[in-house]
Amino acid sequence: PGPQGLPGPGPSGYSPAIYTPKIAFYAGLRKQHEGNEILKFDDVVTNVGNYYEPSTGKFTCPLPGIYFFTYHVLMRGGDGTSMWADLRKNGLVRASAIAQDADQNYDYASNSVILHLDVGDEVCVQLDGGKVHGGNQNKYSTFSGFLVYPD
Repeated sequence: PGPQGLPGPGPSGYSPAIYTPKIAFYAGLRKQHEGNEILKFDDVVTNVGNYYEPSTGKFTCPLPGIYFFTYHVLMRGGDGTSMWADLRKNGLVRASAIAQDADQNYDYASNSVILHLDVGDEVCVQLDGGKVHGGNQNKYSTFSGFLVYPD
């Protein structure tokens, strides 16, 4: 064989054909929340790559690509109010869900989304009014996401 050629014009390093990192998380909510705040899903079950930060409630994108997220939030019922929960990308609402306490009981707010993310983008679930039931060790309210495929 002859000498190695010069590097090509494309990006160096990462190649999806050679290596695709594993990125996935799943976490539950231990504490009750109310008002207008980012939900900090602090009972982490899966955090492949450690890109979900339970102390902030945010997933930070390490690799550009298509991601899937889903959330299920249990409303604390009994007072006739409603609860709103939004999935946000960099502070902008990308999915919303509402639970209504019409029968003085518990209700769920859930939604799913597929998003394109760039490096550094942040995704979280924010309560936009109402009361969320925490579950101690139970997973009544959950947030999860994973990389579908990289760019």
